Amino acid sequence: MKRRDFIKTTTIAAGAVMPAYNFGKSIMANDRLSVALIGVGLRGQNHLEELLLLGDIDIPAIADPDERMIGDALKLFEKYKRSAPQVYSKGNYDYKNLLSRKDLDAVMICTPWEWHIPQALDAVKARIIVGLEVCGAINLQECWDIVEASEKYKTPVMPLENVCYRRDVLAVLNMARKGMFGELIHARGGYEHDLRGVLFNDGITPYNSGVEFGEKGFSEAKWRTNHYVNRNAELYPTHGLGPIANYLDINRGNRLVSLSSMSSKSLGLNKYIREHKNGGPDHPNAKINFKQGDVVTTQLMCANGETILLTHDTSLQRPYNLGFRLQGTEGLWEDFGWGNADQGWVYFEKLMEHSHKWDSSEKWIKEHDHPLWQRWEKEAEGAGHGGMDFFVVRAFIESIKARKEFPLDVYDLATWYSITPLSEKSIAGGGKAVRIPDFTKGKWKSRKPVFGFGDNY
Repeated sequence: MKRRDFIKTTTIAAGAVMPAYNFGKSIMANDRLSVALIGVGLRGQNHLEELLLLGDIDIPAIADPDERMIGDALKLFEKYKRSAPQVYSKGNYDYKNLLSRKDLDAVMICTPWEWHIPQALDAVKARIIVGLEVCGAINLQECWDIVEASEKYKTPVMPLENVCYRRDVLAVLNMARKGMFGELIHARGGYEHDLRGVLFNDGITPYNSGVEFGEKGFSEAKWRTNHYVNRNAELYPTHGLGPIANYLDINRGNRLVSLSSMSSKSLGLNKYIREHKNGGPDHPNAKINFKQGDVVTTQLMCANGETILLTHDTSLQRPYNLGFRLQGTEGLWEDFGWGNADQGWVYFEKLMEHSHKWDSSEKWIKEHDHPLWQRWEKEAEGAGHGGMDFFVVRAFIESIKARKEFPLDVYDLATWYSITPLSEKSIAGGGKAVRIPDFTKGKWKSRKPVFGFGDNY
């Protein structure tokens, strides 16, 4: 049966209170999937490589207007001895021709932020299942648009938030579900990552030694830096918020109701350009007024009474850290590094006999390792971002093959993406509290948590 014929005649209910979603062809677990990629830059190539390792996945087409990135992607097909795909690279909108193909089950979209929702909408309207890389929305209407399109066309969308699958993050989820933290009260997270070498990069000098962006930039410097020029917001909320949303059952028995954001002044990017050997105080980019504050903090309130603090800190010198914290009536976890278990700390008052001393999280992470990592550790070896990319790609592919509800869905995507435009509004209003819409339209009250239960990806 052709995919579109199947979609017209067959649906699968993704939970009692969910809309009936179509999951592509009438496939069995051993059948092949046909997956295309829109955007094969550096991030898209990470996902492409994971897909090329899977023997039951066909990749018939890729789209990207950047010929350099297309060339690099095609080398990966050669590396893994896979048939070359049809290439759609004739301008920014050639991806639409890719979406008109009749042989696609799904598409993974890994493009600049401003393209995420428009391209996802086009795919959903073509009834092609979407795996969408993460960012923040350009405006709030985008969030409603993708939810309403997914419901109308009965086509599921999954945000590809890999940090939800970080080993220590999942172990802490496991501990939380065992009740070790007691009733959860507060959580913190964010994106604390020195991106100056990413934001200014010409692709010719070493990766971290450029001061160019926009038309002269390479990879993310072509587009990401423009957001720092023109916006002041929690620009990249999902790495911090995604795991926390799973801890607090957001959209599944709980929801985000309001936020308040504040921004520091902006000095870091100008300082970086002025002091860089390829820049200097007279370089044109040193005189740009970057609107994005160096540190943006966002407080969020949950319907069940928990609070969340997100931090966006990417314009100053610093080691990488997502700054997670989970605190409940019985325990506390804090993450102070890349995600290695020995760089985190825990305190469980009763289990540690009221010692009032931190304990390294290493032994606790090992003891309460999540079943997903216990089962798939070997297969995840060598995958991007410490194995996280293996799990997020596997979740996307295996959910489709099994015709299961995605563990992270379009309501999660809309909620997480909405933080960016809402924080922008709050900052512009001097930190004024802003309501967060209920994209589930009340269904959060009866929806049950699914992420990370057993082998439910």
